[in-house]
Amino acid sequence: MKPAEPFARFAYQRHADQARAKPASYPVVIIGAGPVGLTLAIDLKLRGIDCVLLDDQDRIGEGSRAICFAKRTLEIWDRLGCAAPMLDKGVRWNIGKVFQHEKLLYHFDLLPEPGHKMPAFINLQQYYAEKFLVDRAQALGVDLRWLNRVVGLQSGEQGACIVVETPDGSYSLDARYVIACDGARSPMRSMLGLEFMGEQFEDQFLIADVRMTAEFPVERWFWFDPPFHGGKSCLLHKQPDDVWRIDLQLSPDADTEYERRPEVVRPRIERMFGHGDFDLEWISVYRFQCRRLERFVHGAVIFAGDAAHQVSPFGARGANSGVQDADNLGWKIAAALRGRSGLIASYDQERSQAADENILHSTRATDFIAPRHKAEARFRNAALALARQTEFGKRFVNSGRLSTPTTYMASPLSTADDLPWAAGPTPGAPIPDAPLGNGYLSEYLGQGFALLHWRGGGEALYVEGLPMIAVSDHDEALIARFALTPGAAYLIRPDRHVAARFHNPEPAALAAALNKANAA
Repeated sequence: MKPAEPFARFAYQRHADQARAKPASYPVVIIGAGPVGLTLAIDLKLRGIDCVLLDDQDRIGEGSRAICFAKRTLEIWDRLGCAAPMLDKGVRWNIGKVFQHEKLLYHFDLLPEPGHKMPAFINLQQYYAEKFLVDRAQALGVDLRWLNRVVGLQSGEQGACIVVETPDGSYSLDARYVIACDGARSPMRSMLGLEFMGEQFEDQFLIADVRMTAEFPVERWFWFDPPFHGGKSCLLHKQPDDVWRIDLQLSPDADTEYERRPEVVRPRIERMFGHGDFDLEWISVYRFQCRRLERFVHGAVIFAGDAAHQVSPFGARGANSGVQDADNLGWKIAAALRGRSGLIASYDQERSQAADENILHSTRATDFIAPRHKAEARFRNAALALARQTEFGKRFVNSGRLSTPTTYMASPLSTADDLPWAAGPTPGAPIPDAPLGNGYLSEYLGQGFALLHWRGGGEALYVEGLPMIAVSDHDEALIARFALTPGAAYLIRPDRHVAARFHNPEPAALAAALNKANAA
């Protein structure tokens, strides 16, 4: 099998900063042009913040890697103006099926209600997602520098200086904030001497991307003990271009180099499909970790994505949580540069909670899929047996709880409810999308705070500098999803989490909630 060709290659260009006698200074330098770094750079550019994005490579490609992008991630990219090509290219899905042996245990629907602009998930090879993000970044004029490797760092509370190595030699840059989006092996983490907390799992998994024409429905299929794979687990997903992602569980002591050989992989796939009419596109064997940094903010250096936390791939929580890091951080960096630096601490608090939640779900899924102890195996087998016989037993089966955004419990930016609510998103929760007027709520929200208000025959609300989104009596789905009563209002943050909600809002209470959410 030939090595994968880069999906796209970018020319190195010498920058004027490399000829300066003193380091150029920027508000933000981002390290790593993967999905997280690109998302953050685009977000900051749209907020009027100049940043430099450095990457030590000059290419996109070499395997599909992450493929499952969740509704929340798509909503973020839609806000940034780059979701449309992803939706056009991606494979949309919301149905998953779980099997034991060849028997269907149950199926689930991740988006059972209508009225959402974005699908529950799309499958899209990471190299496509990255290329669409690069296209958007270049169209906006983001300062994106390829073959620029960071090799040195001096950091303090008020800024940092980095040393960058290029084909033309080294140069230095000063920055108020340096954002490390440089991946699981983060050199920035090493430069600061930071260690992960958590555990590494011993089980190994084989990823094979195969190109073939097949009539399978566009669904997520997961097998426990499939008859074609020796009692281990298996996962099947469709990608664009007639490419299918297959994950096969291996033994902890399996020889990695042997398992990656095409002549070893091909017979396994042939047993799975009952034929050999396919081409192998990409093969990888991995062990995974569920770990995180104790803190994501270290003075002027801030970590995001895999550089800050790592999870197993079960549930598609890696890339999605990293993009949500960028979504949480972008507006706070912009505000901090304008004098509200207290918001940076809330990034650490909120995204640390998200990392813990993702690690918990990921660890539980891994323990169920690949039990490490006899007690775990007995529980799994009992749960699978119960699921074959009862409806409630299916809730115990865990083939990977799929990525959902975190509700920031006890966020320092949230204002507690003044009165009880029957339902609706609580303070700190992500808002649900819903039809509004002739479009969707997500289309009415911009880059800043907003007030969602159902006037209901009363007076319109007004808070200086705060855009209001008016709900009419005809917006029934939105009213139901937010549990609105006449006169009620939601204060929505720039990252589209709830800052506060009021049944009977007063301008002074709204202003106080806005100040708190702004760390003013």
